[in-house]
Amino acid sequence: MPEIVTSLPLLALAALLAYLAGSIPFGMVMARLFGLGDLRKIGSGNIGATNVLRTGNKLAAFLTLVLDAGKGGIAVVIARAVLAEDAAQIAGFAAFLGHCFPVYLGFRGGKGVATWLGTLLGLAWPVFLAAGATWLATAAIFRISSLAALVAALLTPLWAWLLGFPSMVVLLVALGVLIFVRHHENIRRILDGSESRIGRK
Repeated sequence: MPEIVTSLPLLALAALLAYLAGSIPFGMVMARLFGLGDLRKIGSGNIGATNVLRTGNKLAAFLTLVLDAGKGGIAVVIARAVLAEDAAQIAGFAAFLGHCFPVYLGFRGGKGVATWLGTLLGLAWPVFLAAGATWLATAAIFRISSLAALVAALLTPLWAWLLGFPSMVVLLVALGVLIFVRHHENIRRILDGSESRIGRK
């Protein structure tokens, strides 16, 4: 963990603002802007970029991915610039919680992978690159997006330690646990062989 140098009221304020920003359901915003219908009634019902892509609109899916990642990355960058590293990590965690449990949608949100990646990019780009490479390698081998995300989340605390960012390890373990919790249905399908594969209709 980073050294706590920011006062608790300021940390709480950073967490609250980051949570509210993270709660913005950009997938649903894009679906409405592009006239794609209610995203919660399409495909998996998830509000993330993968489900937006199921509508067939690649631009909307791309914008959702960028904006969902931006929620984490921008929260980290602003908190670090205004306060300190401890606030940056708190803000990244809070933005992730906001995406997964958004107050605007009755705490029923997405799975958090894009916001997790944005948070990593804001905190330490070498760790972001290692996580992205892990995702790509796993996806290339097994052709299962959810499995790639799970493997990346599992290994990223190790990458942070090896790359010289030990203060991030506790945060990354916590985020990894939440990613596994949010993917519990995917894990079940992976185990029984029914999880969808990349490129398969």
